[in-house]
Amino acid sequence: MSKSATSESIQPQTDTGRRNLLLGVTGVLGAAGTGFVAWPFIASWKPSAKAKTVGAPVEVSIADLQPGQMARVQWRGQAIGILRRTDRMIEDLDRLTDRLADPDSSQDQQPQYAENTYRSIKPEYLILNIHCTHLGCVPEMLPEVEPQVFDDDWRGGFYCPCHKSAFDLAGRVYAGKPAQLNLEVPPYSFLDDDRILIGVDPEQGVS
Repeated sequence: MSKSATSESIQPQTDTGRRNLLLGVTGVLGAAGTGFVAWPFIASWKPSAKAKTVGAPVEVSIADLQPGQMARVQWRGQAIGILRRTDRMIEDLDRLTDRLADPDSSQDQQPQYAENTYRSIKPEYLILNIHCTHLGCVPEMLPEVEPQVFDDDWRGGFYCPCHKSAFDLAGRVYAGKPAQLNLEVPPYSFLDDDRILIGVDPEQGVS
């Protein structure tokens, strides 16, 4: 076989390998870009994988969080939701008392500073472990006040389509559902008006 024929047979394989490599790099960069767009409110500081395993605090910026929006972060391997409630959401909390299993948060599902109607330090901001207390699924947030197939008088909240448990916008469970407990409120504190530290109680301070 001539030298030119050998070169012609090898060249397409080289081009194919190079093209696959470039496509792979492009795909990774594209995925990273998509992730940035999809999670605009993720914590400004992220601990290492080892730190997450032992439950290191997670600092979250809420500066750009708009009323009615919820950000999600990970803490101790759990999904944590940070909801900035609107005035309407806050006002509706008192209207649901007779429909809830534990409206006064008598069960130990929150720190003492969140044992109130809002289940939060500031009424505007709700910080929740958003895993259902039934079997650990992650419910959908349905904030709109409108009839649903599972509730004709839905005032907004969290609904788990897996087993039909429902929670209001303070994470309090509706009576008669598979879940018996309110969603958990993790320990957290405000560093300032724009930053929350998940995993640290207010009285602990920041070391």
